[in-house]
Amino acid sequence: MAKTQDFTAVFKDMMGSFPVDTKAMEEQFKNQTTLAEKMSGVAIEAAGKSAEISSKWTQDTLAKVEAMSKAKADPADYAKAMTDFASAQAESAAEHMSAFAEIAKKVQTQTMELVLAAGKDMSEDMTAAAKKATDEVTAAAKKATTSAK
Repeated sequence: MAKTQDFTAVFKDMMGSFPVDTKAMEEQFKNQTTLAEKMSGVAIEAAGKSAEISSKWTQDTLAKVEAMSKAKADPADYAKAMTDFASAQAESAAEHMSAFAEIAKKVQTQTMELVLAAGKDMSEDMTAAAKKATDEVTAAAKKATTSAK
């Protein structure tokens, strides 16, 4: 009578032949933390610049409000002060919004550069890992096939 193959031993040998590459996982973790650090740096820098612009805008507005709120000799001067304030605020808003837009544009550019660089690095790592895994699986399958005979 024909002897039945013991597949338990074959699978045990085959699974033992698959290496678990913790170095690749460690490298991936390091890459992710480095990317997160760089992205945080971009966000923190942008937040700091935005806070500076907001603070300057507030100080400018308060100075203009102070000038507008001073007592006037002629009632028509109050209307002129309000008109001047509104005009100055519109101009100031345009300048400050432009500054905020520049910050946003810089953040977008830096973010895209980081993402593209990370994608390229990950692609290269994945290609190398896939080649290594393919070689190891092929070797393990050959070993399992020869030990099964």
